[in-house]
Amino acid sequence: MSRLNIDRAVLAVAGTVTLLGVVLAVAVSPWFLLLTAFAGVNQLQASLTGFCPAAILLRRLGVPRGCAFE
Repeated sequence: MSRLNIDRAVLAVAGTVTLLGVVLAVAVSPWFLLLTAFAGVNQLQASLTGFCPAAILLRRLGVPRGCAFE
């Protein structure tokens, strides 16, 4: 298996936040769908602007660069 890079880590974080929001919306309150919406909006703006806060944080944590967030 290849080593985790920023590209894969960002996808993992986005997927985790999305699934967590849905599970919490079903189990606790529908208001947690806002968490899912936030993840989707953040993914959309990152694809349009190239600015991804999660990629910046992961880079500072020492995760190796990928080709998407250079």
